[in-house]
Amino acid sequence: MNEIFLDTETTGLSFKDGHKIVEIACIETQDLIPTSKVFHKLINPRRNMPEAAFKVHGYTEDFLSNRETFDKIADEFLDFVEGKKIIIHNANFDLGFLNGELSSIKKKLVNNKEVIDSLEVSRNKFPGLSNSLDALCKRFNIDLSRRTKHNALLDCELLREVYINLLGAKEPKFNLSSTDQIDIKPENNLKSYSKKIIKISEIEQKNHKKFIKSELKKNFYWIFLRV
Repeated sequence: MNEIFLDTETTGLSFKDGHKIVEIACIETQDLIPTSKVFHKLINPRRNMPEAAFKVHGYTEDFLSNRETFDKIADEFLDFVEGKKIIIHNANFDLGFLNGELSSIKKKLVNNKEVIDSLEVSRNKFPGLSNSLDALCKRFNIDLSRRTKHNALLDCELLREVYINLLGAKEPKFNLSSTDQIDIKPENNLKSYSKKIIKISEIEQKNHKKFIKSELKKNFYWIFLRV
C-alpha cells in the first residue's frame, strides 16, 4: 500500500469557528520513496483572511479569490488519497478541517483508521520535548532555509524527511555501477561525444526494497503502513 504525506493551510484554528482550508498538498510515496504523484491546490475560502493566518502562510483574500472552491476539488482529492495510508503532522487539526469541509458538501469523510499522526510518533520518541515540524527538522538537521512561511507542499516534503528519521531509517544510497554508453555521431562539424545513462539493475532494485522493509519494520508504526 502506498502512503500519502498530507498538509493543509487554513484561515484559522477551527472549522467549527467558521474557518476554511486555503491550501491542500499531498505527496504520494511507495515505501516512503516519492512516486512523483502530487496533489496540490490553492482554494478560495470565500471569506476574509485574518491577519494572524496571513502571517503564517502569506495568502491574501485577493490572491485566493480566483481559485477553485473546496467543493470543486473534493472529488479529485478523495480519489488521490483513496486506499492509501495518510501521514499527517498533528492530524486532529487537518482532519478537523478536511472532514468538516467534506461533511458540509455531503462527501465521504477521511477515515481516521487510515491516518498516522507523526506528531504522536514524535511524542513517543521524544517525550517532553518540542515536536513541532520546525523543531523536528532542526533535531534531524533537515534544511529549513526554504521555509520562510508555511507552505503545504513544502511541509509535506519536510514531513517525509522527518518521518523517515522518526522511524530510524536513513534514505538509502546505491552504488550505481551498471552503465550503458550511447555514442552520438557528429553532425554539422560538432565534436563527437559519449553520454552515459545510468540504470539500476534488478538486483539493486531488490536490495533497495529489501532495505526499506527490513529497516522500517523495526519501528512499531511501520506495521500500520502494511495493513
